Amino acid sequence: MKRLAVLVSGGGSNLQSIIDSTRNGILKGIAEVSIVISNNPNAFGLQRANKENIKNIAFDYKLMNPEEYDKQMLSALKDYKVDLICMAGYLKKLPDIIVNEYKNKILNIHPALLPKFGGKGMYGHFVHEAVVKAKEKKSGATVHFADGNYDTGKIIIQNTIDILESDTADDVAKKVLGIEHEIYPQAIKKVIEDKQ
Repeated sequence: MKRLAVLVSGGGSNLQSIIDSTRNGILKGIAEVSIVISNNPNAFGLQRANKENIKNIAFDYKLMNPEEYDKQMLSALKDYKVDLICMAGYLKKLPDIIVNEYKNKILNIHPALLPKFGGKGMYGHFVHEAVVKAKEKKSGATVHFADGNYDTGKIIIQNTIDILESDTADDVAKKVLGIEHEIYPQAIKKVIEDKQ
């Protein structure tokens, strides 16, 4: 059974998808969410973790110096014997000490078809607005390994959605979120199976 840490900054709908998948989906019997970590003490993802009786920690980076934040996060990951880190709407860049310690063990989900529409500042609604503005015919979601830069690591899984001419950024966001919830557990399973 692989132990997952899920990192969230906001609502945590991908966290919920991963939890559900470990309880009665494709990750059942092969993975469990051991710890949920947030850089935002008010993240709804922490409430999701509480409801599911999963340990969770919020490190308020506004109140800590960066080195202390990084050390405490690394310490928590080690304390919970984490095998894989899953970034699920986690908006803070991971520090080198964690990226180096967990090389090829950190997954991130991005709401576009990387390498398009990735990079610093490209998250959430900003991505979908850029996609619509560029008059793209397709978008989707990508799960990739996090390598210390924004959205540049090796791609694990992608899936696409069609964009209609009448679609707004909100329409695209809804379609893409459905894909995200599907492919994140699939990507985790693939990584676990590839490492065995």
